[in-house]
Amino acid sequence: MDIFSDLFMGLSIAITPINLVYLLIGAMVGMIVGVIPGFGPSAGLAILLPVTFGMDPIGAIMMLAAIYYGAMYGGTITSILINTPGESATVASTFDGFPLAKKGRAGPALVMQAVASFVGGTVGVILITILAPMFSQVSRSFGPPEYFLLACMGLLTLIVMIGSSWKLGVISALIGLALGTVGVDLETGQGRYTFGSAELIGGIYFIPIAIGLFGLGELFYAFWSGLHNTGSGSIVQYSKEQRFWPTAQDFISTKWTMVRGSVLGFVVGVIPGAGATIASLMAYSTERSLSKHPERFGKGEMAGLVAPETANNAASSGAMIPLLTLGIPGSASTAVLLAAFMLWGLRPGPLFMSQNPELAWGLIASMYLGNMVLLAISIFAIPLFVQIIKVPYRILGPAVVVICALGTFSVHASFIETYLMFAAGIVGFFMRRFGFSPAALVLALVLGPLAEEALRQTMTISRGSFAIFVQRPASLWIIGITIALLVFLPILGRIGSRAANTEKAGG
Repeated sequence: MDIFSDLFMGLSIAITPINLVYLLIGAMVGMIVGVIPGFGPSAGLAILLPVTFGMDPIGAIMMLAAIYYGAMYGGTITSILINTPGESATVASTFDGFPLAKKGRAGPALVMQAVASFVGGTVGVILITILAPMFSQVSRSFGPPEYFLLACMGLLTLIVMIGSSWKLGVISALIGLALGTVGVDLETGQGRYTFGSAELIGGIYFIPIAIGLFGLGELFYAFWSGLHNTGSGSIVQYSKEQRFWPTAQDFISTKWTMVRGSVLGFVVGVIPGAGATIASLMAYSTERSLSKHPERFGKGEMAGLVAPETANNAASSGAMIPLLTLGIPGSASTAVLLAAFMLWGLRPGPLFMSQNPELAWGLIASMYLGNMVLLAISIFAIPLFVQIIKVPYRILGPAVVVICALGTFSVHASFIETYLMFAAGIVGFFMRRFGFSPAALVLALVLGPLAEEALRQTMTISRGSFAIFVQRPASLWIIGITIALLVFLPILGRIGSRAANTEKAGG
């Protein structure tokens, strides 16, 4: 009963007029961010994070979360219409989404992806409602040793999921940890790597780094890839005479696909480092292996579109559990969300839901409403988003640069932070270019100072003995889970990669 009373309390907060406006804005922006090829939720969140500075924390968090899961809806529109995923989590949606559009079923495909996204997202939020309080109760016994191990788990699991090379992921994380040491050492009072600058005494703020790496870095990489020279418009020519709504058979044949994709996506999403991309590829591979007609996949099979769509939206919901209850972001997007919490002096973790029930349950309740809003937007605003696809990068690019610069400067009115943002943009481009991980860098920058503080507290408690990490049951559980994840996550990654490679070879 406590869960229901907490949820109703959250709904009463989420349905206030101002919060509904923020939710609608976040959903629309998330859809737009997802529609623009080359961008993704992490870039959109990083660019728009400074805009929320000074807003009410509950409304701001609701808006940023809507951008996060709203991008999953929008990214599939380009996957279906122009065979270009808006971001990595919608890659699997191109396998059957684009062939459906070429068959003249663009309308049914767009509506079914909206319904599948709604089902996956809603199932994910229902599971959050049930499981998040349990996770929070279990983690209340955690102390500094457990927090340090959790921070290490978040970094390690993300590093092993780096597609190109784990060594590049380690280097990226080490750069982030090094940046996190800049500033005054709170224990000794000594300055570290400030080079005499008064503005660096407080350390390097995460917002200019995140905006530069994800916002400008993605933009520069898009220009280098030649997106500014590509023609605009959809490859698929959709006419009004074609059927817009799916048939009853489309819904009947995919009902269990939605169930399987939602559960699988949520479970994978809870695992730090796995993320929506792995969830969508695994769901596609699973559905194809269970199908009575696997030869239809890759040629316009509706189940091949529904499976990854339910999975990636359920995974984005599942990723909120470790973020809210453990304070561990499992992806670049949730790392930026963690940074948003810290911007308002909030620290997600075991006590977060009990100390901030209005914010925690307001956020969860808003996700129910957000999925409803996104379902309506996805279906009835499709013609609008098709027009957004046609905006050339030569117009979009300068606008993004101006937004990044103004957003960074508006936080602290600091020229140094603005310069750092542009420098991070250049670094972000080269990291993307040579296979490094901007996500690992930002995650290390956010978690590094927290891990350092927890380690120092742990060493004080244990009088310098590292044996404390194996003397506490909770620490042993975290170490065991971390080892299991390090063993099984690469296997999950290979399964997803095999599904993608098989589809490319078959297509």
